[in-house]
Amino acid sequence: MEHKTLGAALEAEHRDIDGGIEAYLAQPADGVGTTGTLQRSLAGLRRNIYLEEEFLFPPLKTAGLMGPIFVMEREHGTLWNIMDRLDELITEQDAAAARDTCIRLLGLLEKHNAIEEKVIYRQADELLNSSEGTALSGFMESGSMPTGWVARSAGK
Repeated sequence: MEHKTLGAALEAEHRDIDGGIEAYLAQPADGVGTTGTLQRSLAGLRRNIYLEEEFLFPPLKTAGLMGPIFVMEREHGTLWNIMDRLDELITEQDAAAARDTCIRLLGLLEKHNAIEEKVIYRQADELLNSSEGTALSGFMESGSMPTGWVARSAGK
C-alpha cells in the first residue's frame, strides 16, 4: 500500500468514490449519460462498507468504540439503501431522479466521511494490532466483497 497509514489509504478510497459520483453529476443532465463511472463508484462504496464492517469495526468495538461504530453502521445501512435505489433508477433510465439521488448520497457521504475519517480512521491507526492491520491492508489491495453481502443496517 502506497499510503503511510491505513487511515490515509481509507481516506483516499473515500475521495475516489466521491470523485466518481461527482464525475457522473458533471455530465450533461439531458439523459442518463454514461453510468459506468457511477456504477464503479457504487461498487467501490459497497466494498468500502464491507471492509469497514468486516475488518475495521470489530477490533475497534473490542477496543471500546461501540458508540461511534454503531452510528457508522447505521449510516452505512442508509447509504446502502440509497445505492440500491440508485441501481433501480439506472435500470429505469430515470436520469433526473438518479441525479437527485446522487446529490443526496454525496451530502450524506460528506457528513459520514468527515466523522469516519476524524474519529474511526485515526483510532484505527492507533488501535489495530499488526495482524488486524495486515488483514485490512491485504483486503484493500486485492480483496473482493462476497456476493450477496449487505450492510448490517440496510433495509432497516
